[in-house]
Amino acid sequence: MYDAQQNPDQPDGPDGPDDSDRTGRSDGPGQPGQPEQPDGPTGRNPGQAPEYGPLAGFTVGVTAARRADELGTLLQRRGGAVLHAPALRIVQLADDSELLAATKEIIGQAPDIAVATTAIGFRGWVEAADGWGLGEDLLARLRGARILARGPKVKGAIRAAGLTEEWSPSSESMAEVLDRLLEEGVDGLRIALQLHGEPLPGFVESLRAAGADVVGVPVYRWMPPEDIAPVDRLLDAVVARTLDAVTFTSAPAVMSLLSRAGERGLLDDVLAAFGHDVLPACVGPVTALPLQARGVDTVHPERFRLGPLVQLLCRELPGRVRSLPVAGHRVEIRGHAVVVDGELRPVPPAGMSLLRALARRPGWVVARAELLRALPGTGRDEHAVETAMARLRAALGAPRLIQTVVKRGYRLALDPQADAKYGDGDGGA
Repeated sequence: MYDAQQNPDQPDGPDGPDDSDRTGRSDGPGQPGQPEQPDGPTGRNPGQAPEYGPLAGFTVGVTAARRADELGTLLQRRGGAVLHAPALRIVQLADDSELLAATKEIIGQAPDIAVATTAIGFRGWVEAADGWGLGEDLLARLRGARILARGPKVKGAIRAAGLTEEWSPSSESMAEVLDRLLEEGVDGLRIALQLHGEPLPGFVESLRAAGADVVGVPVYRWMPPEDIAPVDRLLDAVVARTLDAVTFTSAPAVMSLLSRAGERGLLDDVLAAFGHDVLPACVGPVTALPLQARGVDTVHPERFRLGPLVQLLCRELPGRVRSLPVAGHRVEIRGHAVVVDGELRPVPPAGMSLLRALARRPGWVVARAELLRALPGTGRDEHAVETAMARLRAALGAPRLIQTVVKRGYRLALDPQADAKYGDGDGGA
């Protein structure tokens, strides 16, 4: 049986999160009685709401080919940095010989039932038929058919074409459409099924097994991107863990990205990154299937739209950040920035590498040799650690956050009351 399906290419509507949804933490300065006072004023009043968005300090990869600008704008409006790498391109309908052939087949032999799955796809089909001089003939055939619409936006496109749908499921689920067709009986009926960029094998096979003649109408088809360089940059960023999340709005985009990773010999590394450090965020459960089939857990919003997807990231990414009490400050380490007492401070990549190495064992001494290995590049001079550490301290605006332990290395100056929670391990100054 075909699984309940959201349509990843359905227009998502203007229901994105508004600015009142912003979240952020302002933990304020250290508590009285702590051994060290903050190194300088933050310019903020205790309890004052942060001025940055919930995604500030995080970098999100966007793989969408369609509506990528809209998704990127929503992410940036909430403070996030965006790396765009369209994993697919869409064949233009007017140039699609397969769509033309399917249209002529339907005009030549009228369907008994037509199933419309997406508003943009249905409108594009009618417009393409008009361009070929077949628009009136197509509409005439569809007027004689029972039309089923997957959801309300598709109903609007059907009515705009001068047609009327017979029925639409309240769930917007293709599974419910299939159940209705099979319950009513389709033996001997001809069904035109508007596809939406990815195959519906369970759907089509179930109808054919029940005796229907199914004509697939590929209103748009996915192809690999013409320029593969952005995809390669995104894959490299995933493996390097310089991305905090990657968004997917269609299952073909997931499969295309994983296929390219396999071609480059990076598939295992990419899956490992998605499994632990880089959050794969999908618009819905069907989009997530290729990753879940490889054992990768994903997140998706309850409503399969761009706005809720961004809202989900606004909750998930800040929620994955650990707040540490360090030298009388509250410190949150984000992807490419650090929040110190509620103030966002951008940090260079080398500094972030050092800080993550120190934060893996808060309060423990980390040797210079180990920190050198954490730095980007393959240098062997431990002076590079000292240079990067100086820049890191300057970026943080609170030099006492990181303590130098003579002849041993560096440590995050974890507050004494936190020692029991995090352990002092190799042990302090």
